[in-house]
Amino acid sequence: LTRPNGEFSFENLPLNRKYRLLITGIGYEEVEIDVEFGNSNSKDLGKIFLESDAEILEEITVLGTKPAVQMGIDRKTFNVEKSLVATGGTAIDVIKNIPSVSVDVEGNVQLRNSSPQIFVDGRPTILTLEQIPADHIERIELITNPSARFDASSGGGIINVVLKKNRKLGLNGLISAGAGSPDILTANADLNLREGKFNFFVSGNINNSGGTARSETYRINKQNGTITDYFNQNAKNDRERKTSSLRFGIDFFMDNRNTFSISQGINRNRNGSTETQNQEYFSNLNQLDRIGLRNSSNNSEFDKLTTQFVYKHSFTRPGREISADFTYNQSEGTNHSNITNRYYLGDGTTPTGTINRVRNIGSGDNDQYTFQIDYIDPLSETAKLEAGLRTYLNESLSRFSSYSIAPNNSETLLPLGNNYRFREIVNAGYITYTNAWDKFGCQVGLRVEHSDFTGELLDNGNKFGYTYPGKLSQLWDAMFPSMFLSYSGDEDNIFQLNYTRRIRRPNFRHLNPYIDINDPLNISQGNPALRPEFINSLEFNYSHNYNEGNLLAVIYFRNNPGDITQYSDTISAAQYQQLNNAAIDPGAILNTYINAGYTNSLGAELTLQHKFTDNFDIVPSANFSFRKVKAEVGNLDLSNEGFNWESKLIVNYRVRGVRSKLLKDLNSQLTAEYKSPQVIPQGKRKEEYVIDMAIRKDFLKNKRGSFTFNVNDVFNSRRFGTIYDTDNFYQDGYRRWRVRSFKITLSYKFGDSQFSLFKRRNQNGDMDNPFEDGF
Repeated sequence: LTRPNGEFSFENLPLNRKYRLLITGIGYEEVEIDVEFGNSNSKDLGKIFLESDAEILEEITVLGTKPAVQMGIDRKTFNVEKSLVATGGTAIDVIKNIPSVSVDVEGNVQLRNSSPQIFVDGRPTILTLEQIPADHIERIELITNPSARFDASSGGGIINVVLKKNRKLGLNGLISAGAGSPDILTANADLNLREGKFNFFVSGNINNSGGTARSETYRINKQNGTITDYFNQNAKNDRERKTSSLRFGIDFFMDNRNTFSISQGINRNRNGSTETQNQEYFSNLNQLDRIGLRNSSNNSEFDKLTTQFVYKHSFTRPGREISADFTYNQSEGTNHSNITNRYYLGDGTTPTGTINRVRNIGSGDNDQYTFQIDYIDPLSETAKLEAGLRTYLNESLSRFSSYSIAPNNSETLLPLGNNYRFREIVNAGYITYTNAWDKFGCQVGLRVEHSDFTGELLDNGNKFGYTYPGKLSQLWDAMFPSMFLSYSGDEDNIFQLNYTRRIRRPNFRHLNPYIDINDPLNISQGNPALRPEFINSLEFNYSHNYNEGNLLAVIYFRNNPGDITQYSDTISAAQYQQLNNAAIDPGAILNTYINAGYTNSLGAELTLQHKFTDNFDIVPSANFSFRKVKAEVGNLDLSNEGFNWESKLIVNYRVRGVRSKLLKDLNSQLTAEYKSPQVIPQGKRKEEYVIDMAIRKDFLKNKRGSFTFNVNDVFNSRRFGTIYDTDNFYQDGYRRWRVRSFKITLSYKFGDSQFSLFKRRNQNGDMDNPFEDGF
């Protein structure tokens, strides 16, 4: 047996003799080589190529499937192919059905109530999850407590989206198309060609969808504990989303020890929406005073590019390797919106006040550069040393102007301009050491990071940002240790205790003092005085394998000093005057961010993967957490605490062993999720629940074809709601991001291991492959 890279050697052979070397491989013709040392004490046989043996490469059927969830101590891996409900969708459709993970109304991901870092193929991405087609994803890796090898800013965990990269010999591919309601149209193609030293791959996707999302808000305004007035709002938002993507690249296997890869990704987004809001204003006696009607339209366009170069070198010692890569993400986009507010008296007849009209126009450019080098050295059979260096540079330029339009159509520039640039750079280095002694294992590591963020408002020259560590006394702020201890009682029972220290740096949205007025009732503004928060995370894991499945139990504790959290209060009279005629409500709530004193979370998580029969399995999970927030703004105490829990259930059933052509090879899947109310500094998030389902029928020879029907949000219940209860106001509201959808998808897989694009005939009339001999 050779090493994984094909290398082999025979030591201490007697010299001055002739040897015959016989090499065999399943599916390949045998190779015999006569070897004679002569006077030399060593001989390098160079590269040896095996040719396919077409006579024995007959098709075979392998029974058995990869599990939908593979649970390890440091991560969980989810096989996307098993997620029927995500067929023809996006990465959002995949991730929302993963245990411990939830997606809010705006598509933001939460992992155990914290914001994880999103990677694509182990590197930062400029793409949103909605811009990554589900059909392009091979697996999702969920790392709840990353070691020192990973970014220190991954305090909320890491969700790594691993894209498909087929390296099978010959030509392989998949094409699919789907349609559904509301206004769903999808198409996908993946093509891969592996020949000689080269592997070519290309994939493309189109995903269009629509729908009408609704929202409602009910508010009671108060002053010194006395009700002053009431406000109700309901809205209808018609959305249209059009995304397309193309990804292509090449792997070049220079020799057994050196591989070079280059890939290019192109994404386009064209989104539009039209929203109508109905507003009702009541007196303190609950009598209707006036009515408001707000109409808005929004159109946005974004183009994003991702370029990646990867080089990997394997040394002669097995497992010892060094890799270097460069990733460049670039995006540019534009956004246009128009807002009109009209007010009427309570009887709905006579207009009151002035019609507010606002026109917004914006554009932006963003460039991200990531340089990384990693080194792995297996010091012995049990010990391993890993080290690496990384530089991340993020530069952004944004232009935004807001105009108030008078009745005579003259325009006045509002103080809502958001013309800025920022530059963020993070330099890092890490080292980890891993070893094992009998049943015990240990990994210790240290990561060192220096970060610098500089933002500038171009209209007034104001600058803001941070540098960590900024002085020698803050050196500990650059240190991020990690420690993992494990004990294997036997192959079926594994215990692990781990600790990590991480950081969450405020992003530009948190820092930018620009005021967002998209919602006239709930406006938002950043806080330039924010500081990074630090996270101390402790986990105890227990994994138990048994005949029918696996149980993973986790107890975790998170301590977040300086937690970046949201703070809300009614807008002041001075702020409203500054935003006069900006189509906002005089009693609007201003949402911003503060550094809390701390947030502590203590929780337990259970995930079970149980197979009742070969045809029927379930994956239930539950997460229980107690959360305590300590925060103050001036003399106002925002502290809060409470218990919350969430659960998910994935049920898979396959029809096998029947003669009916209709039922044979029929797969079905149902996923259900429930989230209980959760405390926040000034109130709570409301409960959420949703059910998705899908069925898939495989057909044609070797199941090359498939038909999938899925329903997302069966009961149309996916909504995000919040209740604020403060001295100045009480507000109860919800919003929706998506609506119930129905979709049908047809797909076809193909492949030919004997296919060759570059064959030519030699002098004997046989076919040669220039990629075999010419490099």
